[in-house]
Parts: sequence; C-alpha cells; structure tokens
Amino acid sequence: MATTDIQTADTVEKIFIGKGEQPAWLTLALANRHGLVTGATGTGKTVSLQVMAEGFARAGVPVFAADIKGDLSGISEVGEAKDFILKRAGDMGLTFQADQFSTVFWDVFGEQGHPVRATVSEMGPLLLSRMMDLNDVQEGVLNIAFRVADEQGLLLLDMKDLRAILTFIAEHAAELTTQYGNVSKQTVGTIQRQLLVLENQGGDKFFGEPALDLKDFMRTDRDGRGMVNILVADKLMQSPRLYATFLLWMLSELFEQLPEVGDPPKPKLVFFFDEAHLLFNDAPKALMEKIEQVVRLIRSKGVGVYFVTQNPIDVPDKVLAQLGNRVQHALRAFTPRDQKAVTAAAETFRPNPKLDTAQVITQLGKGEALVSFLEGNGIPAMVERVMVRPPTARIGPITPEERKSIIDNSPVKGKYDTAIDSESAYEVLQKRVAGAAMGGGGGILGQVGAIVGAIFGTNTPRSRLSTGQLIARNITRSVTNKVVGGAVADLGKSVGGSIGGSIGRSIVRGALGGLLRR
Repeated sequence: MATTDIQTADTVEKIFIGKGEQPAWLTLALANRHGLVTGATGTGKTVSLQVMAEGFARAGVPVFAADIKGDLSGISEVGEAKDFILKRAGDMGLTFQADQFSTVFWDVFGEQGHPVRATVSEMGPLLLSRMMDLNDVQEGVLNIAFRVADEQGLLLLDMKDLRAILTFIAEHAAELTTQYGNVSKQTVGTIQRQLLVLENQGGDKFFGEPALDLKDFMRTDRDGRGMVNILVADKLMQSPRLYATFLLWMLSELFEQLPEVGDPPKPKLVFFFDEAHLLFNDAPKALMEKIEQVVRLIRSKGVGVYFVTQNPIDVPDKVLAQLGNRVQHALRAFTPRDQKAVTAAAETFRPNPKLDTAQVITQLGKGEALVSFLEGNGIPAMVERVMVRPPTARIGPITPEERKSIIDNSPVKGKYDTAIDSESAYEVLQKRVAGAAMGGGGGILGQVGAIVGAIFGTNTPRSRLSTGQLIARNITRSVTNKVVGGAVADLGKSVGGSIGGSIGRSIVRGALGGLLRR
C-alpha cells in the first residue's frame, strides 16, 4: 500500500482501520455482528469512531452516532492536512486526501439539530418506567394506565396526555382495581411527581409530534454514500437516564420495524452508542433481559451496534459476548477496578503469542489500539497492536455557522422543525362520535356509548371540560400518528370509524413495550 490514496484504502468488502505488523480490516459482511470501542479518556476513541463511520459511509452504509462532546461533528467538513495526520498516513504507506461526509444533525432539544420526538405510546410503559426510575409497584400502575388507554383507543402523544390518563385512573381507582389490581392515588401521585422531574430534564420536548421516522436515518446521498446522522448529546447528557433510554428506544424501534435480512453483504445501518455504561447502570433484571434480546436479535435485521465506553467491564457479560469486532485503546491500571478492567479486556481477545495483551493495554500511545475483528466464518482474529489510520474529514468540532448551513440544507429540513399541537382533531372527533355518545350508561369499562360519553362529554361546554374530556382534547389534537395492530387506521383520515373500532381492543406492543408498528 506504498502509494495508496487514503480514500481508496478501503475495498468493496472491507474497511481499513489501521496498521501494525499487519493491516487491520473490518469486514463489511461481518460488521452487523456488533462491536466495542473502549479506552480511557483522551486515548483516541473518538478518532477511531470517526474512522469507522467514514468507512461505513463510503461503503454506502448509513451511520447513527451520539456526539457527547461535539468532536464528531467535524466529519461533515473537509479534513485538514496537518503535520501529524500526514506523518501518520505516510507511516502507513498512505497519501492523505481530504474528504467530507453528508451529515444530518439531530437534537432532542432542537437547538443544534433537527428535533427528535417520540410519542408516549411509542415509548411504552417499560422504558418510561426506566426513564422515571419507578419501582415495581409504580411501574405496575403505569402499565394499567397504558392498558386503559389502549383498550379505549386513547392514543397518548405527549406528557400532557400521560398526566391526564394518570389523573383519570386515579379518579376511577375503585372501578379499575376490580379489573386490574390495586390502583392507589398515592402511587399515581408519586408517578406524577416523577413526570415533573422528567419534564424539567427535557422530556416535554422529546415527547410529542411529529414523531421521528427511523427511515430518515437510513438514507444515502446523491453519490451513494451513507448519511452520517449525529445526535447532539452534550446537553442531553446532563440527564443520563433520558439519554440512555432514548437510545435504547431507538434500538427497539429499529428492532421492531426492520425486516429480517440475515447476514447481508453490508449492514443496513450502523449504530454507535457512546457512554454505553449508562444503558446498563442500575437497570432492573427484566429490562436487562430485554436489552440482551434486542442486541442479540437486531443483527439479523442488518443493524450493527457498536458500544463506546471506557472500560469493557461496563458492559454485561451476556452483551459483551455478542460484540465480535473490538477496538481497545489504552487503559490505566491505577486502582483495583482499573486493574480488573485491564485483565477483563485482555481476556476477551483471542490471544496472540507475540503479545502480552494485558501489559500492552497499559502501554498504548494515543491513536494506538489493540484490534480484533471477525474474519472468515465469524471467528475473531488474533489481537494485533495497530496505529489507527487518520480520518479524512476534519478532526474536532465545527463552528455554529457551519452547523447552521448544514441544517438549512438538510434533506429533512422542515419535516420535524415545527412541533404539531393542533386541537382541530378534537372538534372533528366530537362530531363523528356524537351518535355513539347517545348510548347507555355504565362505568369506564362498560358499554361503548358510555365510554365515549364519559370521555368526550359531547354536550359539555369547552370551558367546563372534565378530566376525562381533557384527555380526549389532548389526545386528539394531532391526526398524524398511526395506531396499529388492526385497531385503528390513520386517525386523521378516518377518525369516526377508527375510534369506534378501537374501543375494547388492545394495541399490540413490542419487546420493550412500545407500539408494534406494521
């Protein structure tokens, strides 16, 4: 590779990551077997992540990555031929050629990228319980709230909807307890307080419409390169539980929505999960089992998940066993925990008789790494000490002006930038259920007509809406979301027929409790 252009070092089947005694190649056909990038702060993890992201994008594979410090944003701009970059490229027999990659910026808060939103129904009770740190009893009551909403065709869109349905079940606790088990007003009050905490952390911005369509992550540009989707996460990281649960929700949505493809020639999407330890910290056993299931099975959907964290011991063994492609930067053995991490990292590699892996891990310089990628029939290669090749795009953050220009020219500009909070659907729905509202009496679990009348209060002046009617007004303010499982078609297109058909049916939910969309 003495005269190889750095942009063409990759082949149609492999990504060139770095070079030691032998070149280190990441095979695209095995890239959906997941991976792990670890190392202490300042050892080069972000550069390795950028090199991998560039390689995937060149191969036409869309990339999603969380950017905690803003350093990854430079992938969107042309690289600079700095001395250390030229030297590293030359040492590998490469000639540096600057490059840049089509990038879309996303931001839960809508400040440094396009807003990212999900509906409460899409998130589901399991992940919401994790997000709010609820105990088992509180999680049970939250599940009851979702069950009542599902069975009555009440689509929960944002936090106002969730707060309203919680108030609703508190007011009808006696009736619901007979059907579902104990529902206490005290427990509902505790959940409401946790909702307030979540709202203060930015949950009110995350929950709502228009909800994210994950197909927008899976785009290629006009040159056939994969789009690089960067989640701006510096502010989001101030709420670690919200950050971790949001990324887990995205994984579960990909898992539920994508078809089975087995082992394709290259991934359909590669997902980099930075600060991955936050996903597993204090996660209850039930959630851990679901996480392990999603990570294990999402491979067959053509999605590669790469966890980025400081220590490999941050990742549970059952998940770690599924991560076949590994890049280990330096670790420092200053404490007993650090020493344990070094030993654990060394033991996860296929031994190389030429290397004392545990010793080398503590001696690696910046930009160096121990690398083991899958080869052949999915067997890990022997660990090698390599120097990671330099990125071709800019290293480091971009300016606010550059970011604004990219956002203004984004392929999804205008699709998510304005939140939808219309009440027009309420008026339409009122008219279409007016006939059903004339039905007989009963409680909230009684006849259809009684349910509709109690919830929508057709003849009640708007200024005197009851709690149940407030639910309806909030729930029906947008007609853009779809409820599936055969219960309700497009709410905006066929409100009257849909709501009548959905009452009394349960919405189908997926592995992590979110809506199972077809």
